[in-house]
Amino acid sequence: MPLLLICAMRRLLALGGASGQQAGVGSIITRAMFESMLSHRGDQGCQGAFYTYDAFIKAAGDFPRFGTTGNDETRRRELAAFFGQTSHETTGGWATAPDGPFAWGYCRVNEITPSDPPYYGRGPIQLTHKYNYQLAGDALGLDLVNNPDLVSSDPVVAFRTAIWFWMTAQSPKPSCHDVITNQWTPSGDDRSSGRLPGYGMATNIINGGEECGKGYSTDNAKDRVGYYKRYCDMFRVGYGDNIACRDQKPYGGG
Repeated sequence: MPLLLICAMRRLLALGGASGQQAGVGSIITRAMFESMLSHRGDQGCQGAFYTYDAFIKAAGDFPRFGTTGNDETRRRELAAFFGQTSHETTGGWATAPDGPFAWGYCRVNEITPSDPPYYGRGPIQLTHKYNYQLAGDALGLDLVNNPDLVSSDPVVAFRTAIWFWMTAQSPKPSCHDVITNQWTPSGDDRSSGRLPGYGMATNIINGGEECGKGYSTDNAKDRVGYYKRYCDMFRVGYGDNIACRDQKPYGGG
């Protein structure tokens, strides 16, 4: 076999993981589906035209297990969960909004009221606080501590920080990815605290101190569930168990 052909084949094999991952995510969230899910993100009053389909697919390619773990049902549910949580974080919806309150995900890029400048919420997950910018930057090979605006000026970086947060456990919390894809086994303490696999556990990981363990669902927790159900319906997948976190104790206050 000619040397050039061998080299070309090796290169294709080396790229197979990333291209296969993109095809896997892209087969569920096509460009048309992305536009349908986030159809109001560029409307007047929103910043969300910043979030593009190509940026999402490119960022997803850096995380080979994201949206590709488990069977088709599990993959669809993970993507619905990821977009459910991030759509709440960036929502521009209101009760009587056109097409309903859960059609307005990805309206915001920057936090409306900066909570910890210059490390206020940016991007799909609304990355906040210096330690998160440090951890994300270290993992992604970026200096986000000295240049936090990269998260709000580069859409690929914005999606990468969100997927990094989703995929990364921060002890004692598991990762959202492991929780949603059944890769996490609750400890005895988790079980006694009501922390069980499901979408509600992802809410607990992200903002448990404010939204979980109250014996009722807060407005924010309800909003997260509303987005999740909408995307599950669009992806034609069931919601799974434990979608609320009202009876789950948060980790150390959140």
